[in-house]
Amino acid sequence: MSEAALYGGLYCAWVISEVLILVVTRTRGGEGEVHDRGSLRLLWLVIVVSVTAGTWIGEANAPTMFGGAHWVRSVALVLIVAGLAIRWSAVATLGRSFSANVAIHATQTVHRTGLFRFVRHPSYTGLMLVFAGVGLHTRNWAGLAVVLLPTVAALFYRIRVEEAALFGAFGDDYADYSRKTKRLIPGIY
Repeated sequence: MSEAALYGGLYCAWVISEVLILVVTRTRGGEGEVHDRGSLRLLWLVIVVSVTAGTWIGEANAPTMFGGAHWVRSVALVLIVAGLAIRWSAVATLGRSFSANVAIHATQTVHRTGLFRFVRHPSYTGLMLVFAGVGLHTRNWAGLAVVLLPTVAALFYRIRVEEAALFGAFGDDYADYSRKTKRLIPGIY
């Protein structure tokens, strides 16, 4: 299988999985208390615009990364695979507690299993790796910046919204969990 076909397959798997996650897990009124504050819409808008623009930059301009080194695309594929594995594992670990929008269900608790033992938001860690992979795949510094910077900024906003909701719902239990785990990168941040 060629690198281009592998990238295309991974990219399609990511997009399809994100649409399925949105459709299947989105909390609607009556199913839980929604605290989204527009972060889901913002995140989707930023992802679509940034990924489209960054990909276009990569296709419309010559590679600028490391003299156009082709190995950068191999690194991009590794990041995408790792990101998808982390994202999908986090979603599976939360199960019915996972929602595409920020919502707290009545039976929900603070999860400390799986990847949640190491970071509070492994799902977003996975997404950031996917964004880094998509940006690197352009082999263009501007393409990478356009894909990565706005999406990471939108995710940071989303994390603030989500953590406010979790602190509000779980109080001291979530505060204790927060003291023991980092947000996105084990032992660092």
